[in-house]
Amino acid sequence: MPRGELRIYLGAAPGVGKTYTMLEEAHRRAERGTDVVIALVETHGRRHTTAMLGDLEIVPRRETTYRGAVFTEMDLDAVLARRPEIAVVDELAHTNVPGARNAKRWQDVQDLLDAGISVLTTVNVQHLESLNDVVARITGAEQRETVPDAVARAAEQVELVDMTPEALRRRMAHGNVYQPEKIDAALGNYFRTGNLTALRELALLWLADKVEDQLDRYRADHAIDSTWETRERVVVALTGGPEGDTLIRRASRIAARTRGADLLAVHVARSDGLAGADPAALARQRVLVESLGGSYHQVIGADIPQALLDFARGANATQIVLGASSRGRFAQHFAAGVGVTTIARSGSIDVHLVTHERAGQGRRSGPVPAALSRRRRVAGFLTTLLGLPALVALLKIGPELSLTNDILLFLAAVVGVALIGGLWPALLAAVGGSLLLNWFFTVPVGRFTIAEGQSLLALAIFVTVAVAVSWVVDTAARKTRQAAQAAADAQTLATVAGSVLRGERPLIALLDRLRETFALDSVTLIDNGTVVAVAGRPACTKPSDADVEVKAGDELTVLLRGRILEASDRRIVEAFAAQAAVALKQERLATEAATAKPLAEANKLRTALLAAVSHDLRTPLAAATAAVAGLRSHDIQLDDEDREELLATTDESLGRLDRLVANLLDMSRLQAGALGVAAIDVGAEEVVPRALDDIGPDGRQITVRVPDDLPPLRADPGLLERVLVNLITNALRHSPPGRPPVITGSSYGDTIELRVIDHGPGIPHNRWDDVFLPFQRLGDRDNHTGVGLGLALSRGLTEAMGGTLTPDETPGGGLTMIVALPAGGVA
Repeated sequence: MPRGELRIYLGAAPGVGKTYTMLEEAHRRAERGTDVVIALVETHGRRHTTAMLGDLEIVPRRETTYRGAVFTEMDLDAVLARRPEIAVVDELAHTNVPGARNAKRWQDVQDLLDAGISVLTTVNVQHLESLNDVVARITGAEQRETVPDAVARAAEQVELVDMTPEALRRRMAHGNVYQPEKIDAALGNYFRTGNLTALRELALLWLADKVEDQLDRYRADHAIDSTWETRERVVVALTGGPEGDTLIRRASRIAARTRGADLLAVHVARSDGLAGADPAALARQRVLVESLGGSYHQVIGADIPQALLDFARGANATQIVLGASSRGRFAQHFAAGVGVTTIARSGSIDVHLVTHERAGQGRRSGPVPAALSRRRRVAGFLTTLLGLPALVALLKIGPELSLTNDILLFLAAVVGVALIGGLWPALLAAVGGSLLLNWFFTVPVGRFTIAEGQSLLALAIFVTVAVAVSWVVDTAARKTRQAAQAAADAQTLATVAGSVLRGERPLIALLDRLRETFALDSVTLIDNGTVVAVAGRPACTKPSDADVEVKAGDELTVLLRGRILEASDRRIVEAFAAQAAVALKQERLATEAATAKPLAEANKLRTALLAAVSHDLRTPLAAATAAVAGLRSHDIQLDDEDREELLATTDESLGRLDRLVANLLDMSRLQAGALGVAAIDVGAEEVVPRALDDIGPDGRQITVRVPDDLPPLRADPGLLERVLVNLITNALRHSPPGRPPVITGSSYGDTIELRVIDHGPGIPHNRWDDVFLPFQRLGDRDNHTGVGLGLALSRGLTEAMGGTLTPDETPGGGLTMIVALPAGGVA
């Protein structure tokens, strides 16, 4: 059975018209004769969306009872039994009521697709898993219902339903999105113009990535190697030379000319695995690339131009930036450089050759390291000086051989010297052997002349072969040594990187591993003369105290103390120094983020406070003002009953204002850590009645079941009373008629528990923590009964007294709030 197709209507925010557009498509499909059913559509009371349902067939929803409340969900089994060609399923990120077949609606959609049913659905950008935290930082509202990006990216079609922020806000103001009582709060918070603009950009960028993935798959499926210039991608080739910084900055400027262009840096390493570039320079250049918003890559290839072009074509690059050849003019006459070859093979990719200070000046390579150790070279010279005369003596004493055999024996001696001492002893052996052969074994003997042409040819061949063999042996030895050094360097870098990743403090871990690796006494990082990190002792406070000084940046220097390093070791240290600069930057950013987090939380609190107070102070203040105005009016004749009612309204409104202000002040003290707690031993029978009295007439409905022999608890009576008032008020708000809340008390060891039990709709287990968030209510359905501080403040006050406040299920349905405090006499 073929799998169904998924079509997603993506929006930047609620209200842009996703559901409306989806229903338009459903009607178009139905008019073409396609079997379309409405599996689930949420109209949210919007009349235009409701009208769009029209005469489309609707599969009845399934009712589910959970914790005493009735919920409706999509009837997945009914849709599967109906087996339409297309099912319309709204709100892909929705979380199903516990007890359903799947936890998430997108999982229901997967079942429909597996059954061969195509699906039309909707999702907002804030519900995409990869963007969830980004949206939370932008809007200040966390979305707990998410869809994995893999599910959305797997859709055959994703259509963006777009609307400008100004148009969406006008739609909001006209009442086409939310109910009138929610419009002001929405426009002042989530639906601010800046928020909507940022969400719109996120939606566009996410969809652009989705389109790019589709394009890459199409090009791969159709074996298209040529570049399609859908987006500017600039590749800069790095060799690890000093010109790299110039190339990177030039490539960055080229990429910056086009909005949304990508910058990619690539280093082509030799396929033999030998070190061909300065790792420290590459590390610094990698940091520079990433600081400019680019990405660093490394590929391996024997043919550098071809490897570079293969990478560029694979990345769908449009431009390549290369440095002008640093080889001299003489060398360029014999072989085309990387730049010339890349231009010749580039095809449709533009290639920029950027000049720099080193262009055309020839390669300034350092001294070639010896292939073998000094001891082995000395042994090679001694073997030459002693071995060749000994060989002559043996040939003179022994049976007479032909000149050819003599030459072969001398050639074997030269090879042996090359294996022992390398190139220069072997060259000496080749020259000395040719002279000895000429003097002792070539006619005329005893003279440096050659009478026969064949003998001259044989000696010439001997010298040529001896020099060639010496060169090959020396080169092989040098390559072997370089490979061993490269392997050791790579192992060192991998070890250090691993220790840094595993450490809690990357910078200290990096310096400490560097000290251990090179057996140093101390490693110190200084910033503009100030010590910022030290590993080992004694620390170096200035460069004159160090044995080795390595620059890690413009103002950063790594000072090593303990021994002088070899040149090869210094290259590795330079790479570590560059990483130390990155680690220091990361630690400073983390410190700044930690410092900014409390400020951000405080700012978030103030923002929420202003938004909530501006609305919630208005109702009691307006009621009190109207009541007082009525009492003071001389135009209205009031009897005693009317006057008492107005006074009661004034008293109730001012009481609400007093509780609201008290909650706000206490919450501010909690946030500032300035709340005073005076804990004493107090009995629950003292605190509970006072809390009920504070609630007023509604407190008489509460059933109290606190045992008379309950031990005293350790708490601040005033704060505990506030906690109970908030919990009881919340329980009264959600209790059904005829089933008032119950307060019970019990003792468990050194803990006293007070339980406030209601039999209302309850709260899903996965949403328990949400009710303790300031300025939030479960579902955000109520905008006029308070600022939502009660439970958040209650938990804060309870924890300030050394206790805990936790929710639990009420048997039979409802919510139980448990206040656990230390028993009297327990610290």
